[in-house]
Amino acid sequence: MRDRIPGFGASEGMRAIGLRREGVLVAGVAYEGFNGRNLWVHLAGEPGARWMTRDFLRAGFAYPFLVCGCERISGYVNESNAAARRLNEHLGWKPEARLHGAAPDGGDVILYAMWKKECRYIKSESLAPKIA
Repeated sequence: MRDRIPGFGASEGMRAIGLRREGVLVAGVAYEGFNGRNLWVHLAGEPGARWMTRDFLRAGFAYPFLVCGCERISGYVNESNAAARRLNEHLGWKPEARLHGAAPDGGDVILYAMWKKECRYIKSESLAPKIA
């Protein structure tokens, strides 16, 4: 993930879910900063690896919402990363704030939020035992 997300660094207590194909890690989602209601989420995938599957998305959203009990999750994207912004918005993330000049390239960072009640990937509470 460090190679795919500019400025990404692991922090103490961080947890992650990975997707492997033929023994090779093709995607990952990392979680950090849980405060009882919110968790920060970082997502990265290998271009062209077709990693964006419904099962991977369900697992990625089930962990914060069903296992950790979050009401919302947060993430950030550099404004210059149009593909990541499109992906977030396609998945249902909503832009919530803008940090002017905070990106490594001097551009803005957009903060996104996803609320449990709006997440279409966790409609069934029965996912929790499979993830835990």
